[in-house]
Amino acid sequence: MNEHLSGSSRPLAERYQLALLDLDGVVYRGKAPVEHAADSVHKAERSGMMIEYTTNNSSRFQQVVADQLQGFGLQVEPWQVITSSVVAARMVAKALPAGSKVLVLGAEHLRQEVARAGLAVSDDPCDGPVAVIQGWYPDMTWKMLENVSHAVEAQARYFVTNRDLTIPREFGPAPGCGSMIQAVINATGVEPVASAGKPEPYMYDEARELNARDGRNAVPKEESLAVGDRLDTDIEAGNRGGYDSLAVLTGVTNPRELMLAPAHLRPTYVAQDLRGLNEPMPAPVDCGGNRWTCADGEAAFDKAANSIQVNDETSMNALRAAICLSWQLADSGVDMSAVALPDMRVS
Repeated sequence: MNEHLSGSSRPLAERYQLALLDLDGVVYRGKAPVEHAADSVHKAERSGMMIEYTTNNSSRFQQVVADQLQGFGLQVEPWQVITSSVVAARMVAKALPAGSKVLVLGAEHLRQEVARAGLAVSDDPCDGPVAVIQGWYPDMTWKMLENVSHAVEAQARYFVTNRDLTIPREFGPAPGCGSMIQAVINATGVEPVASAGKPEPYMYDEARELNARDGRNAVPKEESLAVGDRLDTDIEAGNRGGYDSLAVLTGVTNPRELMLAPAHLRPTYVAQDLRGLNEPMPAPVDCGGNRWTCADGEAAFDKAANSIQVNDETSMNALRAAICLSWQLADSGVDMSAVALPDMRVS
């Protein structure tokens, strides 16, 4: 459990060997690059940091994602893109004998990864598959879900690529892989054995293994940094797996959510964007009396007003101080739903 944010006297790109970067909301938003992302990754790589890109998306080929990132000016090889299909296939291959028959519901990327992992791909529950892998697939039909359900009911081990209930689409959220998984659970009463996607830590573990190329050893966990914009996937996966993490404010997570984060969703560091990889992280300091500082930022609890006050609502350091103070108050039993939080607008 992170009781408060950590600091680093060195830039994180020098403190850690490997960054495990989420994609949507961190490096890009849909088809558009996130501001400062490409330049920050380039600078981190020049400092010696290795980069792996992790995504719960199970339908896009690694080459397609790499091409998109290359279009932003990044130097990316397909093997650096770790999708939930890659992780799911490797995860199931480790759990089953080589050549085992697996019923696959998912896009062509998932099917190819399952075959590449040395497993036999099946579409028919009557083939006697010993396992099922279910991923997100926009052309999924009711019959496909029925086949998965029948295989699971026949005692096939049930694996999934991720359990995201929704996916972002052009006109708003749409049902994600987790929603389709729930249909199978409702029909069979069987929960998946394991999920490859975040917030499970398998993706980070597999990314470290896949980075061990060309004679390199796998980077230790303590030298790897999980980076993401979602507390309930990217950061939780880091915490479950024993990884330090960096939350950025370019996607889903906002200052209020950070201040109210429960223990299992708390990051190690917070930055506005990926420029945080190349900057030292000032360490927040507990000054006692419900007051925290972080470099030039200050946060204090006004008990009479039941509010947290900061010296600058546009300061990242003031936000870091406010986050630590909020976590301290919550852990001491204060009802944070009744506390007035500062309206942070970091810049």
